Amino acid sequence: MAYTGKQLTTQLDADGTLTLQLNDKTWDEPKPGQVLVKVEASPINPSDLGLLLASADTENAQYSPGKIVAKMPDNATRAMKSRHGMAMPAGNEAAGTVVAAGDGAEALLGKRVACVPGSAYANYAYADAAMCMPVEASAAQAASSFVNPMTALGFVETMKLEGFTGIVHAAAASNLGQMLVKICLEDGVPLVNIVRSEDQVALLKDLGATHVLNMTDADFMPKLIDAIAETKAMLGFDPIGGGTLAGQILTAMEAAASRGAAFSRYGSSEAKKVYIYGALDLGPTILNRAFGLTWDLAGWLLTPFMGKAGMEVVGRMRARVAKDLTTTFASYYKAEVSLEGMLTKKAVSEYNARRTGEKYLVVPAD
Repeated sequence: MAYTGKQLTTQLDADGTLTLQLNDKTWDEPKPGQVLVKVEASPINPSDLGLLLASADTENAQYSPGKIVAKMPDNATRAMKSRHGMAMPAGNEAAGTVVAAGDGAEALLGKRVACVPGSAYANYAYADAAMCMPVEASAAQAASSFVNPMTALGFVETMKLEGFTGIVHAAAASNLGQMLVKICLEDGVPLVNIVRSEDQVALLKDLGATHVLNMTDADFMPKLIDAIAETKAMLGFDPIGGGTLAGQILTAMEAAASRGAAFSRYGSSEAKKVYIYGALDLGPTILNRAFGLTWDLAGWLLTPFMGKAGMEVVGRMRARVAKDLTTTFASYYKAEVSLEGMLTKKAVSEYNARRTGEKYLVVPAD
């Protein structure tokens, strides 16, 4: 049996033209080990925006029903040469009902599942049956059961694997950040949260967070040093990427580690590390090196982490998400939009701003 509907694709051409559009599509029966999911909900995550829009000029783009045509900066166009001319589907994760199953996946037929098809901005999507998680929660909650929950848990597992005992997290009032606060409270992990407003401070304090620092305060750095000295949190996770924050965190770690220690021209010997896991700021990462020589700055991505952690750890993480999907790992959205609605200028201007608390959920129309 064939299924018909719409699928969103994003295409970057060599002249810098970026085209997002809805296309008619037919889905055939899934292959062995696959299922075909009727998509009920799919979030727009920052990781999705990197493929959808990257750094395109959406303010001056051409908007028409079911289509956006925008220009990409020359440097970004050159950097993405490998995708030129390719109409690529998008949408990392989703929830929906399995309407067809390939050989070996029949047990999922008719069930609502959370999945990671990579092509979720569509009426239907193929998904690897082994990566599907049957759920009883609503589609809206189940739709965000992979990227944010597994990333937040992945931070704690990374901390354990690398021998650290506490975490510093930036842009911490996001859905992911709220999950991390809850996980660390449950697991007794010291956590230092960095946010950008007093409303966000109050939000995390209400969840039970102890250390919540407003990076716009004049005394942010002294407070950050004190919090790191108290918690011994020498591992940071930064979704902002650009700007000075990663360097500030390392500087605060060095100042905390050096308290009471004998002077060394090489700085503290205590390990200090910051992972950049996003690009909320697309500008350069600026390091004012005031943190000795025992430090590390690296990138963090969920899929490579899962490969490194192994199936036992990943299986434990997935089981925890399934158990606590509507509590610890609950997600919140500013708005729901159809496939057509996500391509309007109003919606793009809001979800592409990547502001905390303005996450969108795509609910495909039949």
